[in-house]
Amino acid sequence: MSKLDDTLQRALTSIPECVAAGFVDLSSGMVLSIKTVDSHPSEVFDMLAAATADLFQGPNVVAIEKVFKKSRGLPENVEQHYFQEVIVNSDNLIHVFLRGKRQQQVVCFVCRKGANLGMVLTKARVAMPEVEAAL
Repeated sequence: MSKLDDTLQRALTSIPECVAAGFVDLSSGMVLSIKTVDSHPSEVFDMLAAATADLFQGPNVVAIEKVFKKSRGLPENVEQHYFQEVIVNSDNLIHVFLRGKRQQQVVCFVCRKGANLGMVLTKARVAMPEVEAAL
């Protein structure tokens, strides 16, 4: 996984005020790699995969996706998800979650609140294909 680690590290340094980057596999429920500039409690890392799965695969999200698939005439078994990005703002941080093209991986970038959200999104979207390819 060193290629994934290196790619996440490059992404972390290219995204404005980014303090952490993590790559989560939704199908296994595992954090495959994580890079940070500060020390964080290990409990946070342990919960990252579960929280990410809740954001993208929680029962209410699945229900909303089914409604949208039905309204668009798509079969329910199509492996295309409606929610591709989730942005969570906390008191001090911006958390950007991006679903990969394979639909089962999500990268999370955490930036300081003072970062320009537009630049954070742009740089995160630019980094995503390389991060995905490193898997």
